Amino acid sequence: MTVTEYNISVEQYADSIYRFVLKNIKDTEKAKDIVQDTFEKVWKSHADVEASKAKSYLFSTAYHTLIDSVRRNKFSADWEKSDTSHMQTNNDYSDLNEVLHRALDQLPPDQKNVILLRDYEGYSYKEISDMTGLTEAQVKVYIFRGRNFLKKYIGKIEMLV
Repeated sequence: MTVTEYNISVEQYADSIYRFVLKNIKDTEKAKDIVQDTFEKVWKSHADVEASKAKSYLFSTAYHTLIDSVRRNKFSADWEKSDTSHMQTNNDYSDLNEVLHRALDQLPPDQKNVILLRDYEGYSYKEISDMTGLTEAQVKVYIFRGRNFLKKYIGKIEMLV
């Protein structure tokens, strides 16, 4: 990738990468740091990256940088030990966006990441597999389990509207 192609990639994908990271960690400063680290890592190896694969490479690098950051901060969710007693929402509350974000925050990091990549960013199972290092089957299972949890957590959509 040339310098010009790198700069074009930064302009095209910086906002999407920032949104993806921010939805995962909910801390604007940490998200900015992770995005900056991502672009720094890509810059260091820009000569080895094909311009046609820049988007996938950037998101893959952002995903791994995010995971490294989360591990450094020792933030982890133990699905088996989670408290499920509060998995229903208040039927009188209609801020769907907030309810959805609260539900996403309850998911384990792997499930949350693949759902965000698939449903928010629109990546295919194969692309998500390439980015995360998971098999396509694992990606599909995580998305299936995550969506099932979200359905249970949110309840019937008619109750929220």
